Amino acid sequence: MERVRDLASKNAAVIFTKSSCCMCHSIKTLFYELGASPAIHEIDRDAHGREMEWALRGMGCNPTVPAVFIGGRWVGSAKDRTLSHSKETFLIRTVNMDKVMGLASEKGVVIFSKSSCCLCYAVKILFQEIGVDPMVYEIDQDPDGRDMEKALMRLGCTAPVPAVFIGGKFMGSTNEIMSLHLSGQLNQMLKPYQNLS
Repeated sequence: MERVRDLASKNAAVIFTKSSCCMCHSIKTLFYELGASPAIHEIDRDAHGREMEWALRGMGCNPTVPAVFIGGRWVGSAKDRTLSHSKETFLIRTVNMDKVMGLASEKGVVIFSKSSCCLCYAVKILFQEIGVDPMVYEIDQDPDGRDMEKALMRLGCTAPVPAVFIGGKFMGSTNEIMSLHLSGQLNQMLKPYQNLS
């Protein structure tokens, strides 16, 4: 089950399929038509396919394929009501998660922020004092900001901003960053990204 969870969390959208499954093909086509590029794992061509199939069944996937994960969470299969929503719903959920994950990996240190948020300001100042110039995305100034906020919440943010990513990995919000800073771990994590001036 750990392998399935690991693979499901590596991309914004992940689909477990079988090469001979026509419903799997339909779901993949739907995602491509929406402009999303999900990671596809064909379990019948994987050396651990049998175990993965049992793990998917244990997670509630019945039938086991196609199994769709968005933001690391199982959202259903072809027969589920979740996947029978309109194309617009899928577009928002997958494209905005893709956008968030894409932006989060554009630079070594990325902060999703709101221009009016005092905690966001404090985190940005902390990073600058440590000698790191983070890429900052003010989601309240992005036309997709509300949907990006929802995508950040699906990643596990208790508050959508500030959301801090280091090396493409979600580290948390203010509480987590301050805890890392007070323990001395944050400076270690940020060493590769510090300005050398």
